Amino acid sequence: MTRPRTKRFPRKIDFTAINRVALTHLPDLLDRWLPDGVREGAEWVARNPRRDDRHHGSFKINMSTGRWADFATGDRGGDVISLAAYLARLTQREAARRVAAMLGIDHDCR
Repeated sequence: MTRPRTKRFPRKIDFTAINRVALTHLPDLLDRWLPDGVREGAEWVARNPRRDDRHHGSFKINMSTGRWADFATGDRGGDVISLAAYLARLTQREAARRVAAMLGIDHDCR
């Protein structure tokens, strides 16, 4: 007699923990993801790689909170994972896993 298959649920991802660690490494991450950016006070100002952006100014990331916005298009997010998802065109789950892997941290809730 065979056992019935059980549905496997994906593990929960600890988005809060990943964002907390990513925020402490945000300058390095931004230098990697947006290398042409410059720090202006508490913000990283760069060209948006997802559009034909020729000038710095409208795409900004707050270095203290991770909040980001492209004021020319209205695209915005509230944390480092959402920025990674936006830049790489990933889901939030995929972006969280990639950021966790970049930082060498476990992404699962325990």
